[in-house]
This record gives sequence, structure tokens and C-alpha cells, in this order.
Amino acid sequence: MSEPQVANRVQGPVHIIGTGLLGASIGLALSERSIEVTLEDASPTAVALAADYGAGRPRAEGDAEPALVIVATPPDVTADVVQYALERFTGAVVTDVASVKYAPYAELRRRGVDLTHYIGSHPMAGRERGGAVMARTDLFVARPWVICRDHETPAAALSLVESLALEVGATPIEMTPEEHDASVGLVSHLPQVVASMLAARLVEAPEHAVGLAGQGLRDSTRIASSDPELWVQILGANSASIVGLLEAFQDDLATFVQALRDADEPGAKRTIANLMASGNRGVQRIPGKHGSSARFTTLTALIDDSPGQLAMLLTDLGDLGINMEDLQLEHSPGAQIGFAQIGVMPEVAPQAVIDLTERGWRIL
Repeated sequence: MSEPQVANRVQGPVHIIGTGLLGASIGLALSERSIEVTLEDASPTAVALAADYGAGRPRAEGDAEPALVIVATPPDVTADVVQYALERFTGAVVTDVASVKYAPYAELRRRGVDLTHYIGSHPMAGRERGGAVMARTDLFVARPWVICRDHETPAAALSLVESLALEVGATPIEMTPEEHDASVGLVSHLPQVVASMLAARLVEAPEHAVGLAGQGLRDSTRIASSDPELWVQILGANSASIVGLLEAFQDDLATFVQALRDADEPGAKRTIANLMASGNRGVQRIPGKHGSSARFTTLTALIDDSPGQLAMLLTDLGDLGINMEDLQLEHSPGAQIGFAQIGVMPEVAPQAVIDLTERGWRIL
């Protein structure tokens, strides 16, 4: 006997304007729950592609008015599309998922738009590449979803946007637009700039140097593959927050450079050590699995670069009852071996090394 189906928090129809990564992923997640989703985009091809992937269907004349409209367009047109949605769908709650919140809100206020049924929001989820082809139903699972209401927001409208976040597996968090932009400036926009500038140093680097790159460089530059055009919009819209952060970063960098330049001067080594130690303390504050800030112990297993090896390792971990908190793979350049970096809780690490070694795995 099948279990009774749990009622959805969100009742359709839901209309999504903008069928890129975020819009299509929201559509996929809602459609998977049998919620009616209609799609709209300036590009008919983008709508057709998102519909082909299962994110919803193109909106047609005569369709019922949506209860919720989600604007998932680039930041430079967010205010325009939100205004359009509020004026076209007068009975709907309108939210947007742009990565900056104050600039669209301030522009809509400047225009005198009635924002009673508008709530800005932002799911803290994404990928290096955009478009419906990269969309995923689980993109928002266990991720924060920031909601920016104001004193005019009706309780029912707030509840609907919160329900959207919960429906797709995210965790709703309330912030003001200013708090949101300052926060993402630090944890998202600054890292993007630093990663891109670091990766840019590789453009003219000699081939033999790049050939030595390991996981540290890959981790540090992963997000440097992001869309430059989109980031011009994001950085421009949040420039006030980012400039201050970059200036502080520049000051730290100048201090570090001066200490290295005169590394034998009294106090120089202490300055270097203090800056590195600050990095240790900072990284410990980054939330881990399930929102925990606990740091994991990494076990590195040597595996042959051949079919079935990783599956065997994962099977052994399961048989031994070892809960894997994280997993990263790295190949050894020029050798038919790889390294599986397995994150486990510190208290289980010693026994895990013993058990895996007994099963024939080489733990480095």
C-alpha cells in the first residue's frame, strides 16, 4: 500500500520569467512536485529548451492567473521585469531571485511602483555555468534562501515566498536588502573577484608551470569559470559593498607583501604568521554539512585510475559504516593513479584508517 502524498506548500500556477539556471531549476523542482509551472523569457528558444528539460510549459493566452510570479532575470533588468510582472499579474505575489537586492528595490521605489505584493529574495545557490542545460532539481536543497521584506509586506505574501523556499528544499532567512548585499559581497562577490584575478595570472604562465597545478589551485580558481557578462552586472550593482571589501583586502595584501619583502626584519615573520593564522580562524567559520561549522578530517586514499575503483572504495566505506561527509577526486599528472580525499568526522578517522588499510587501501 503506497503512502499518502504530502500536500504541497505551494499551489500553482507559478509563473517564471527568465529560464536560465535559476529559473529553470526552480521550474524543475516545482514540476517534480506536480505544481503547475508556466514559463516566459525574452528568448523563445530559451523557453522551449527549459520546457524540453521539464521545467514547465510556455505560458499561453487564456491560462489562469498565477498565484506567484518568480522573476529570474539578469540584475540589470530585474527592476523593469518586476514592474512589468506587478502591472500584468495584479493578483499575484512577485518575487525575484537576483543576486543583488538593494539596487532593484531602490529603483522600483524611485519609480513609485506599488510594492505591496513584491518581495525580493535570493537563493544562495548556483553553478559556474548558466542556462537551462545546467539546471538541477536539487540545486537549492539545504541552501539558504534570503527573503527581504519591508513594513508593507502582507503576511500572506511573506508566507508564500517562504513556502517556495521550503518547497524546493532551501532554508528561508530574513535580511534587509542592505544586509543581504553586504553579506554576499563578502562571501560571494569578493571570492569571485579574487578567484578571477588569481586565474588571470595563469594566462601568460609557462606551460611547465601550469602542468604542476594541483587541487589547491583548482579549488582556489573553480569559480573563475563564471560568466563575465553576468558578473559585470552583479559587481556594478553591488559596487559600494565590494569596493570597501577590496580596499580592506588590498591593505592586508600590502602588509603581507611588505613583510615578505623584508622577511628578516624584526616582526616580519610574526606578521606573516598572524595573517596565515587569521585565515585558519576564518575558514573554521565557514558552514559545513547540514549548516555545521565543524571541520572534517581528510583521509586520502590512493586509487588506480581504472573503472570500478571508486565504486569499490565507496562500497567498503558503506560496509564499514563510515559516514563520508565530503569527497574530492584528484588525478596524478602523468600517472595512472588518483587520490580520493574523503572527509570524515575527526572522532572516526583513526579507526577508519585502520579498517580501510586492512581492506587493502593505501591511505596517505
